Amino acid sequence: MQQEQLDRLKRWFDEFTNRFLGDDEYVNANLHMKREHTRRTCQESLFLASELALDDSQRRIAELVALFHDVGRFPQFAQYRTYNDPRSVDHCRLGVEVLRQEGVLDVLSSQERQWVEAAVEHHGRKSLPADLKGQTLLHAKIIRDADKLDIFRVVVEAYRRYRDEPEGFLLEIELPDVPEHTPEVLEAVLHGWLIDYTKLRTLTDMKLCQLDWVYDLNFAASLKRIAERGYLEALYGFLPDNDAMYEVRRTIQAYVDSKLQRGA
Repeated sequence: MQQEQLDRLKRWFDEFTNRFLGDDEYVNANLHMKREHTRRTCQESLFLASELALDDSQRRIAELVALFHDVGRFPQFAQYRTYNDPRSVDHCRLGVEVLRQEGVLDVLSSQERQWVEAAVEHHGRKSLPADLKGQTLLHAKIIRDADKLDIFRVVVEAYRRYRDEPEGFLLEIELPDVPEHTPEVLEAVLHGWLIDYTKLRTLTDMKLCQLDWVYDLNFAASLKRIAERGYLEALYGFLPDNDAMYEVRRTIQAYVDSKLQRGA
């Protein structure tokens, strides 16, 4: 993949996402947040590509996957006013449909298109399919880590703003803001299991799910980056004050410390 191809696709992304901005302040706020998330996810993907010593062409593919990973979020939120896939549409599959309908990947080789489409389709799944191999698997892993790296930033900032200025908060809070948690979600965090997003019932469940992402990071550099930025400490502070949440903190921190000591 050449740089001029990537530059052309970046211009298409800006034009495409502009289509969904209008007079609705709530929709605009959420879509602007998603565009900023995309920009930062591109930066995180380039960071991981550098850590993995990828060549220039593969770095551009990693950046392109990040640019397009949430392209389905824009029509999703404009139509349904939610990012909740079970309540609306699968944004991963919708993203692939958008790319195919718009024909934007036609400038790439068939192999490059396959890498991009597979990574977009699977970036939000509970886990990756076992049959992904080679560069397809690599780019799927990079975008899953890069996406989480920036979502940690997004949710920490959002929870802080929601706590400090709830009346002026315009972003979507998908689940009831109550201290209760779902036992099945808590059990998954304490055992290091990946959480099925359809099991989330409360905002506390969502925070537990976000902490649970540490078990699904693919690269040591990702875990180190999250720890250095203090995202986990910040998320602990948004949990209810009870014994179950203290156990979550002890479990997650012990896992992270052990992985970092061993170089993940």
